[in-house]
Amino acid sequence: MFAFNMRSPAEVIGGLSERMKRRRIDGGLTQRELAARAGISYGSLRLFEETGKISLEALVKIAFVLEAEVEFEQLFPPRPPKTIDEVIGRPIRQRVRKR
Repeated sequence: MFAFNMRSPAEVIGGLSERMKRRRIDGGLTQRELAARAGISYGSLRLFEETGKISLEALVKIAFVLEAEVEFEQLFPPRPPKTIDEVIGRPIRQRVRKR
């Protein structure tokens, strides 16, 4: 059976920043220490914890410092095959054409 997640993008972002903050605190790091180790500005880290806004590059840098980079590989996993053509190895589409 399918599990439907009815969360909004804002809720996902908020949860992500909260989990990162908890991991930072559990690791005994201040905002300034984490920012310095990640090579990002203190203001960027503070803004992320307060609003969830951050660049992808800065987020990945933080993940490496907090040893959470592996989780990024779980974003956008390949979808399971839906048709027999997909199972038998029909060529993978490289792009989508406009209609």
